[in-house]
Formats: sequence, C-alpha cells, structure tokens
Amino acid sequence: MKTFVFSFLCFFFALFLLQRVSSEEQPERASLPPRGWNSYDSFSWIISEEEFLNNAELVAQRLKAHGYEYVVVDYLWYRRKVKGAYTDSLGFDVIDEWGRMIPDPDRWPSSKGGKGFTEVAKKVHDMGLKFGIHVMRGISTQAVNANTPILDTTKGCAYEESGRQWHANNIGLKERACAWMPHGFMSVNTKLGAGKAFLRSLYQQFADWGVDFVKHDCVFGDDLDLDEISLVSEVLRGLNRSILYSLSPGTSVTPAMAKNVKGLVNMYRITGDDWDLWEDVAAHFNVTRDFSTANMIGAPGLLGKSWPDLDMLPLGWLTNPGVNEGPHRSSKLNLDEQKTQMTLWSMAKSPLMYGGDFPRVTGNGNGGLNWQSRSMTAQETHTFGLTNCMDPKAKGWLNKALDNDLEQVCWKGSTRNRYEAPFCLYKRKPLYESDEDVTYVKQYQGKLRLLATDAMEFCLGASPKWKLTSKEFKRGSFSPCKWDTNQMWELRYDGTLKNSYSGLCASINTVKVNADSGGVRSWIATGRKGEIYLAFFNLNSEKTKISAKKSDLAKALPGKNLTNVSWMYKEVWSGKDMGEVKESISMEVEKHGCVLFVLNCG
Repeated sequence: MKTFVFSFLCFFFALFLLQRVSSEEQPERASLPPRGWNSYDSFSWIISEEEFLNNAELVAQRLKAHGYEYVVVDYLWYRRKVKGAYTDSLGFDVIDEWGRMIPDPDRWPSSKGGKGFTEVAKKVHDMGLKFGIHVMRGISTQAVNANTPILDTTKGCAYEESGRQWHANNIGLKERACAWMPHGFMSVNTKLGAGKAFLRSLYQQFADWGVDFVKHDCVFGDDLDLDEISLVSEVLRGLNRSILYSLSPGTSVTPAMAKNVKGLVNMYRITGDDWDLWEDVAAHFNVTRDFSTANMIGAPGLLGKSWPDLDMLPLGWLTNPGVNEGPHRSSKLNLDEQKTQMTLWSMAKSPLMYGGDFPRVTGNGNGGLNWQSRSMTAQETHTFGLTNCMDPKAKGWLNKALDNDLEQVCWKGSTRNRYEAPFCLYKRKPLYESDEDVTYVKQYQGKLRLLATDAMEFCLGASPKWKLTSKEFKRGSFSPCKWDTNQMWELRYDGTLKNSYSGLCASINTVKVNADSGGVRSWIATGRKGEIYLAFFNLNSEKTKISAKKSDLAKALPGKNLTNVSWMYKEVWSGKDMGEVKESISMEVEKHGCVLFVLNCG
C-alpha cells in the first residue's frame, strides 16, 4: 500500500494538461505548476542535512522523470535544535555578522566555515534537481536585538547613507512583527535605503548558495506586506540566477487580493495550512472554483507564470503541525480521500509538493470550467474576514454614537436578512500612560482599537497569533490590548475598515454552516492531445450517484464540436474501459471519493 504513493504522484503529471518544453525553447519561469517535495509535513522544523538528502535522492530516483524537480527545506533551518527551542522561541537562531540567517551547523554540518547551503545545493543539483528554502518576512528579532550592521552588496561593506552607518535596529519595524511568530521576525522598512539593502543582501546570499526556489512566509493573506513582496520580486528579477518565488500561507486570500501579487510571484497559497483531515480537503473546493473562474490559473507572473497553490500533499509518513518531532505517523486520510485530494489538485493545476517522508514509504515496501453542487440543509452564520480594500464587499462600515460618549463601528453592508441586528464593535482610541505610549499614540494617530464589549480589555486583531490548520483557524481574534499594529484599525471615508498590520480591510460574510461539508462537485478540463477530463467528487458522508448529461458537457466546452460525434471514455483510477457515452455519464461514488474519466471524441 505504501508504494502506491509513487504511482499517485507519477500518474498525475499527465493531468497538468500543458506541453512540457525545454528551457532552451521556453526560458520562462514556472511554465508549468512547480512540483517537488517539502520537508514541513514530515519533519516540522527539525530536519537534518542527512534526512533532507535522503529524501532528495528518492525524489531524483522515483519522481524526477515525471516533472518533480524541487526539494525544499521548510522553516527554521537556522534554529538550533536544543532544549527550549520551538517555533516562536527567541535567541536560538544562527545569524551571520550582517544579521542574515545561516544554517544551524549541528543539523547542517556542510554549512560550517561560512559555506551556508552551498554544499547541499551542489549535491541536489548533481542529482538533477533544484534546491529550495523557506524564509520568513523581513528581519529576525535576534538580529534587531543584536543591532547588526547591514551589508551593502554593491560595495562589500557596511551600508552607509547620510554620513552614517545603518544597523538592524534602524530598519526593523517592531510593531509589524509576524502575527504567528511575534518573537521571531518583523517587517523591515522598505522605504529606507538601508531596508532595501538588507533584503538585497539576503536574496543575493541565497543566489550565491545556489538556491532555485524561495518560499516566502508571513507576507501574504492575513499577513499581507505588499511592499516587501514587491521589493523581493524586484530583487529576484535583477539577480543573475533564476529563483522561483512562492508566497505562503494564504489564509483569507481572495482573487481580488491575489490580483495585486500574481504578477510579482510564481506561485501563491490561497488557503491556510492543509493537513491530513477530510475537513481540510473539503475546504479547498470553493476557493479553487473561485480562482479558476477568475482566470488566475497560469496567469503572467515573475518572468514567467504564476499559479494558485493549494498547499502541500500530506500523504504517507507525517508529523504534526508546529511540533519538535519528525515523522512518526501515517496520513489520516483514507484511500478515497487521498484520491480526491490528488484529483482536485491536479485538475486545478495546483503546484504539487509532496510532504511525506520518502524513506519511510519505500522502506516499508509493503481549469475547472463547470461547477455544480447539491447543498445540504444548513444554518447561516457570519464570519469576519479580510479582503482587498478595493473590493466592494469591504464597504459597509459606519460610526454609531451611543450614550455616555460611547461609540461603535458597525457593519451595515449587505446581509441576507434585512431585519437582522447589525454586527457592531466598540470603538476605543488608544490611550497612553508612559513616555513610550506617547510615541505610539503619535504613530497611530487616527487609528482605533475595537472591542467586543465596552467593559472588556481584549482588542480585535486581524491575524491569528500562531500558525493554525484550516480547521482550527478563526478569522479575527481578541487578545489583551497592546501596541500591536494588527490591533489598530482605521475607519475610512469610503466605508471601509482598514487594518494597520496587513493593509487589508474587514468584511462580514454570510456563510452556510454545515459540519458535514456535503454536496457533489464536478470539474471538466481539456488535455493537450484533445482528450477531455471529467471528475466527479462526492463530499457527502454516504455513497452518492453523480451524473452529467452529454449536452451539458458540450456547453461547458463551447470551443469543441461535441454535439454530433461519438465519445469513448475510460475511468482513470480503476482503469476500466467504459465504452461509448450515450446520453449521460453516471456513476456511484464512494463517500469523500471521486471518479476521473478521460473522454476521447471520434
């Protein structure tokens, strides 16, 4: 059963439905959705050089021929694996004299002597693969506390401007710490020459090491930092090495938000973290549909194309999110659920990054164009979300005066029930009690804090305080009021409520609550040889018969003459030849399962 993972991954290379060409013929970056392996799902942050290279060797042996070419070290490769170190610990990172992260020499012994990832990258390249790393937003808190100088890569010495030398403390924005790793990293001031110089030195070092892929975290979705994304994209464009640019995670991302970044990057997450839970898989259908219908798949990107990313594939042997432990359990998804995930990811042309530990698997030996759903009875609720401030759905906030000098900020945008009481938050201007507070009050002049009641001391933040799975994530959270940018809001003249941390605006959405996440879905797409792929997905908790009329399929593909021709079809997962299509295609599908047909018209 374990070896089935490889046939899973190899087979779906064909479903990308695009013609592979050589780099000499087509030098653009990410001409196809990138594929490969990432260490996070199986090793969290504790992976070693030996463990990484063992996985890379198996990718080269088993999957390289099928288009899987990237092997990526996920987060905290610079953190020492010692007692007290964890995801948001402070003081355990290895940095160089310029405040840049370098690999932990105990876990990555070839990095000693200032070599960084040079030796690891060379070994990966010798396997015929490409090497990738994860990097957080901005600059590390450890570098800011150490106040390290900033490297000017154009001169090879410390950065100087206006007659003085600049340091990390001059560019770090402490009020813009990463919301889910507040002790680890913060944004840099990209408007300063020194801030730009630091980011240039960072990505130049990655290029010098031989890095081919960068996964940039805590700059997108709820943590949007468009200034840093834009600058990094500009830096990567100017390097003499081709580096694919990926953004993560994508909590609360909408097509409207993604339009601002798709041309700057090569792939970008459109969901929170995906783990091996059916609820996580089911949560991807609607957002995938939205990006497909918005024509975002394969759009122009950084020196090539860009692809909405549905996250890694948590199959095989895994760990748990955010722990200090390596692979120790098998995926919780059953075989039907795994087939559903692979089929959706492939039909949607998402990047494919396998997350399981390859040695444990082998060692054991043993564009959607049409969407339809049958929804189940469900209650409605409201969710607090974030979106691009230009999105019409963000407009609908207003100020409401109460007695005793109290004020509220209320949502009066469109709702399904006009008699429903509006959603309101209590408004409080930041007060100050110390000299430090006076500085912050000046900085946040015109900004507000928002509270659920007039008596509480917990303020609304725009982003989660830790990295959550999609099942656990709650949009908007209350925490003790403090001088955090993510707790500062601005009620603007156009009826939008803007957050100071992400620059995104709040909206209230009406959604159906359904614990079963039921219904059916169908996707259709064309192949590069003229064949047609049709997938039925059963999200219900019982076996369900799903059908599609031949006439409806013809309407979904108006560019093809499908009316007066015969269709022969085959079910891909079972390999069963289904013969000729008559008036419709129909099949019973297992709960949480799928069927995938390939149709050829004669």
